[in-house]
This record gives sequence, structure tokens and C-alpha cells, in this order.
Amino acid sequence: MTPSLNNETLIDLNDDLAEAGGTPSQTVAVRASNRRDVASHQSVPRDGLIRFVVGPDGFVVPDLKETLPGRGLWLKADAESLALAIRKNLFSRAAKRAVKTPEGLDSLVPALIRKRLLDQLGLARREGNLVTGFEKVATALRLGKTAPHAAGRAAWLIEASDGAEDGRSKLLNLSNGQTPSVGLCGLFSNDELSLALGLENVIHAALIEGRRAGAFSREAERLGGFEALFPAQWRERPFNSN
Repeated sequence: MTPSLNNETLIDLNDDLAEAGGTPSQTVAVRASNRRDVASHQSVPRDGLIRFVVGPDGFVVPDLKETLPGRGLWLKADAESLALAIRKNLFSRAAKRAVKTPEGLDSLVPALIRKRLLDQLGLARREGNLVTGFEKVATALRLGKTAPHAAGRAAWLIEASDGAEDGRSKLLNLSNGQTPSVGLCGLFSNDELSLALGLENVIHAALIEGRRAGAFSREAERLGGFEALFPAQWRERPFNSN
């Protein structure tokens, strides 16, 4: 008799197939977007998880690109889950072998996600899917107000953390209340944005709706479990804007 497959078995089977380079059956593929969180032991959509693998030296390694060989150890993307996994050595339990945790893993993971966000912005600029400068960003935001599903609307407003309040607040007013909503990122300084984009003095930028914005959104959601994407006071007193 063929044994029945429960949800956890399907999740494990998907991991095994993917890591062996195989193609899952149609039944198993239904579960392909879920993985078991090693902290909660629940089936969770993989977009909200971080994949880890055990390296040849026995240390656990974050695999944000999800391309490293080995059995995946999936963990919910937030500081609390990572701290729990480190404190209780959950990676060893999930891997069913002794696993070492590198010092500083709790700070390394969000730092790697931040880098991936900057990389996504650099790719978007080279693809023509990111605009910079107050006027161009304002135009992309106004388009979202008048034609929410038009090509060229802003999906994300990217503001330098050390930019002036006046221009930022005017753009925040343009972004507020749109459907679909416009994401807000204030994680990076002028210098960080300028270096990532290969431009000078980047204060305001807009990531245009599309595939690249979707990739940026996934990374931003994961980083949001570790730190705020923008200072809370940015939403408190926006300027009125015509």
C-alpha cells in the first residue's frame, strides 16, 4: 500500500527534489511554495522565510539566493525567530546533525538582505525601471493617483535617510492613499544610494511597477522582520502638496 502524504511530508519531498535537481510531480508541486519553519514547525509560504544550509565546515550559512547545494533549513524572516534558532540550536535539530552557528549571524542576515535591496535598485536603474530626482519621482507618483494601473507608476518611493524633510514630505503626500499602495523605503543614506546606482547625490528615487519591484518587495518584506523600513516620524506630519 502506498503511504499517504501529509503536508509536512510533501514539504520535505519538495526540498529533496529541488536540491537533487529533480522535477516534482503535479501533486507535490502544489506545495512547492511552502516550507517548514524550523522554529514554529509550521508550513509557511517561502516568501516569508530565509533558507539556510550547512556548509562543508559544519557551519550554518544563510542562502538568500536559494541556490546553494544541500538540504534547506527554512526559518521565518524575523529577528525573534533567528534569535530563538541560535539560542536553542534549532538548526542542529532540523538538520539531524551537529551544526555550528557562526558568531554574529543575527546581524549578518539583515546586513545581507540590505545589500540585496541595494543590488535590486542597481539592477532596476540599469533596466530603466527606476527614476531619480524630485520631478521625475513626483511624476511617477502622480501617475499612480490618476491612472493606478498605468505603465510607469511608482511601486516604491525610495528616500535617502539623510535627505531634507521638505521634499520628502511632499513626495510622501503624493504617495499616500494610492491603490495599489506605494511602498516606502528610507533605509539608505544619500551615499549608499548614490554608490548603488552609480549616480551623484541621490535623494529621491522611485521604483517602477513590474517584475523588479516584485523582487524588491520580497526582500523588503524579509528585512522588515529585522528592522523598520523607514522612521515612524516620516508619516506623522507630511506637508501639503499641490
